[in-house]
Amino acid sequence: MHPLLRYTESQQAWLLDTIEALVRAESPSTSKAAVDRCGDELARRLIALGADVEWLRQTERGDHLRAVFAGDGPQLMVLGHFDTVWDVGQLQRMPFHVLDGRLHGPGIFDMKAGIATSMLAVRACDALNMARPRIVMLFTTDEEIGSTTSRTTIEEEARRSAAVLVLEPSLPGGKVKTSRKGVGDFELTVHGVSAHAGIAPGAGANAVHELAHQIVALQQLQEIERGLSVNVTVVSGGSRTNVIPDRARALIDVRVPTMDDADRVQRSIRGLKPVVPGTRLEIAGAVSRPPLERAPQVVRLYEQARECARELGKDLGEGGTGGGSDGNFTAALGVPTLDGLGPEGDGAHALHEHVLVADLPWRGALIAFLLNRLGTRVEVK
Repeated sequence: MHPLLRYTESQQAWLLDTIEALVRAESPSTSKAAVDRCGDELARRLIALGADVEWLRQTERGDHLRAVFAGDGPQLMVLGHFDTVWDVGQLQRMPFHVLDGRLHGPGIFDMKAGIATSMLAVRACDALNMARPRIVMLFTTDEEIGSTTSRTTIEEEARRSAAVLVLEPSLPGGKVKTSRKGVGDFELTVHGVSAHAGIAPGAGANAVHELAHQIVALQQLQEIERGLSVNVTVVSGGSRTNVIPDRARALIDVRVPTMDDADRVQRSIRGLKPVVPGTRLEIAGAVSRPPLERAPQVVRLYEQARECARELGKDLGEGGTGGGSDGNFTAALGVPTLDGLGPEGDGAHALHEHVLVADLPWRGALIAFLLNRLGTRVEVK
């Protein structure tokens, strides 16, 4: 057995204790008090590993954590979030437990187990006297709700880093993510003119009818075979059956594989024109999370991770996903970014959320090996 694997296997009790502590500290994005309690638990454990921890204070959201491990060579950034989609109390309905080799609990797959394995990786490097570079772990509190308070910090830290390792869950089979779609949210509001639907229908301008035209136009922007989707997901309009509606509204979800697609779709949506006389369109929103494209620097970083995995006895596959992460921001800056380094499992945002116990030590060893390898090979850019 590789010395790294031998060590991480020996530390399984420590790892499971760390994961359990983080999972039991429930941390929904929208509860600052709860997220901060989880952050304090995480910070305590990071300090015990030798990190210099800084709380990045927030007013409405939880405080982000920046943990620095001193080292030689170019800075590497380890990126994750400890907010979850689960409300406080979900632990009673999804108790932390092991069943058939699966470790269950709210937020365990997305992504508290990933955070814990990165901590094990640093612990392994230090225990085995493996060289590693300066490491900055940035753990944020609002990824699940758009990263509005953390994006600037993420991008600033990424610009100072030679590469970014993202602890989001792996794909089925344990594959890492070398591409992610960009994500956009738009709101289309149609303003019309109300009138009596029976007495004077011609005096009105039907906002719902206009919205129907626009939904058809939006559907034409899709190129599903290329991974470009434009979906109207929420629709509202009208007030009473006998009143011509003077207002209608649609929320639009956009997913794009490339920045060229993002620019084109944004121009198309913002360029929509009304069809029904007397109506007016109001359009808000943007592609706020750029795509993580499978660029050459991403491929080079993946190949280094794959080489490490092979030396640990496994082949590391790659793939893409339609969901976004904070790795989208760092990759869009041109910083080499490898996403999906979290342990294998399933059920993100679902009641069966879990990770595979057998994969946890191997993930810790992989991240440790990658930290060591990148600290001595800086050609990722």
